[in-house]
Amino acid sequence: MTTLDVTWARDWVKASAAVVAEHRVDLIDLDRAIGDGDHGENLDRGFTAVLRKLQEAEPETIADVFTLVAKTLMSTVGGAAGPLYGTAYLRAAKAADGQSLDAAGVADMLDAALGGIVARGKAEVGDKTMVDAWSPAVAAAKEVATSGGSAGAALAAAADAAAQGALDTEPLVARKGRASYLGQRSANHRDPGAQSTALLLRAAADVAAGGRR
Repeated sequence: MTTLDVTWARDWVKASAAVVAEHRVDLIDLDRAIGDGDHGENLDRGFTAVLRKLQEAEPETIADVFTLVAKTLMSTVGGAAGPLYGTAYLRAAKAADGQSLDAAGVADMLDAALGGIVARGKAEVGDKTMVDAWSPAVAAAKEVATSGGSAGAALAAAADAAAQGALDTEPLVARKGRASYLGQRSANHRDPGAQSTALLLRAAADVAAGGRR
């Protein structure tokens, strides 16, 4: 897609709920290795609640959709994921203030989301957190925008970069969150937040490409 509109945003929510439900156990297993073991369950509960809210409301803009997601995740998701993802979507809503997003808009939206996560979690690249997936995703989207690509291409590049970023967390030693308590034992495990980031951004790209809904 050259640009993305509110229909894409609604469909991304639906696809996000589906992909989180599909990978709920995988995310639980990743988190059980280095965290509380509740990441998959918490996200599944959160996006199930988001779906209900989406059916009850009729958001008219992308920002409306993202705000609904943010508020619902913050109120229903426990642990670190609720505040982190909630802040990400809230910042994304502020960045997506028009009726549509082009590639530059996608890059700005993702960058705003990353800024929210960093502000909330105080993590940086290399700390073995979702930032390790979000940061390369933002860089990839900006590169597409700079080269004149489409919004869909920007999301696809972001999703690819996030997937690699999540994979790259495996050898890292955690420096933030509960995983950091494990020290060297946190190495050789993928960060669950980075993995869920990759899944959500892949869902966004798939919907933009006319796939998963």
